[in-house]
Amino acid sequence: MKHLSACTSVMVGKNASIDGSTMIARNDDTFLPLTPQRFIVQPAYENETKVWKSNQNGFTAPMPKNGYRMLLTPNADVAKEGVYAESGFNQKHVAMSATESVYGNLSTLAHDPLVANGLAEDSLQSMVLPYINSARDGVQYLGQLIKEYGSPEGNGVMFSDNNEVWYMEIVTGHHWVAQRIPDDSYAVVANQVAIQDVDFDDADNFMYSDGIQEFVEKYHLNPDENEFNFRHIFGTSNEKDRHYNTPRVWYGQRYLTPEMVQSPTSADMPFICKANRKIKVTDVEFILGSHYNETDYDPLGKGPEDLKTKFRPIAMNRTQNSHVLQIRNDVKPEISTIMWLNFGVPAFSPYVPFFANVNATDPTYETTPLKMDDTSAYWMYRKLSMIVESHYSHFIQQDRDFKTDNDQMFLTHVENTINQAQNLRPESVSAFLQKQNQSLVAEMETRVHKFMNELMSKGLTLSKLTYDMDKNL
Repeated sequence: MKHLSACTSVMVGKNASIDGSTMIARNDDTFLPLTPQRFIVQPAYENETKVWKSNQNGFTAPMPKNGYRMLLTPNADVAKEGVYAESGFNQKHVAMSATESVYGNLSTLAHDPLVANGLAEDSLQSMVLPYINSARDGVQYLGQLIKEYGSPEGNGVMFSDNNEVWYMEIVTGHHWVAQRIPDDSYAVVANQVAIQDVDFDDADNFMYSDGIQEFVEKYHLNPDENEFNFRHIFGTSNEKDRHYNTPRVWYGQRYLTPEMVQSPTSADMPFICKANRKIKVTDVEFILGSHYNETDYDPLGKGPEDLKTKFRPIAMNRTQNSHVLQIRNDVKPEISTIMWLNFGVPAFSPYVPFFANVNATDPTYETTPLKMDDTSAYWMYRKLSMIVESHYSHFIQQDRDFKTDNDQMFLTHVENTINQAQNLRPESVSAFLQKQNQSLVAEMETRVHKFMNELMSKGLTLSKLTYDMDKNL
């Protein structure tokens, strides 16, 4: 199952961002560099009898009679790989990204084992997002499903609305904790249990599974004297964590809070942090596209060979989609949700903004063939990524300039779209946003193909099959 993978997540409270937006973001990583994805809209439905059945682990459950419209980024090969809806908004302007793989320790799992046919990542987004009205509601709704069906794996799930950002960690078969990210703070998570001290008397900022305190006490699971540290009780801290997981958190925190000096292998990095500046969408995108830039640990850098491969980077060739789900607070709700979507390797490809209040996506995103083609967005951005990395030292500055130029254009496009949509009748907004999304897709097709042609032309001059001949011979 695709769940056995490794993602990196970033969450930003509304007062920590530069424009008052909430943001949840993630690199959706898998084992293989080619796992084709689609970007589609699932329509709302009313008074229908539906049963969900996973073709991955057999999980089966009835679904509510009514469901909201939602955006999703599923696998192209559902028959083989499962749905894995992964990320998107529903029509109530609630964002969800599922999941960040996390791992419980043997002591906790011994007493609350994983449930093989429980609610897994391939089903999770589809079973929750169409049925929730807020971020807090998402935690409560998913918590009830885990209580009823159990979980076959450890999952970290992000929810946001325009006011709140929540992170929920499901670590054993039935136990979980969720924490609200403070409005003035951010969090970076990378495949380890992240939540630390839990305040069971603070219902505004914490939710948790029924009986979790009694469970921990009964089986003598708490290593600390006077606190309930979820990470210490349920999480892991081992050699793999220190090379695969903690360095990614270290780099994200180093970028946003550079005055905080830590070791990349520390097991005690804080979950909740405050940045030294207001956070932009492009800051979050930079973290998700980073590979220990400007350090000796950069696999694409010039550091010592043994350090270049010491830690697992954030951006990888097996990042199958990367997204930033932004909800703005300075505009009307129907134009407040923007999905910044990257179908290439995040280190080399742009994050394209899509307004979420639409009934369809562009055909180049809706349809992705399993083999490389010349029309789909997924394969276009994978091609761009491969070309840039093929001559990294020669192409990377051009690629940075290309991404910067596009980011500037994206910001202008977003503001122009919002300004025009503000004056439309409510019933006209969705169709207008859909048209704007499609116009941007067309513009990016032109830009990306032009840029790839420029790089390939330059690449032809870099062949090693060359020889300088004396012109007088």
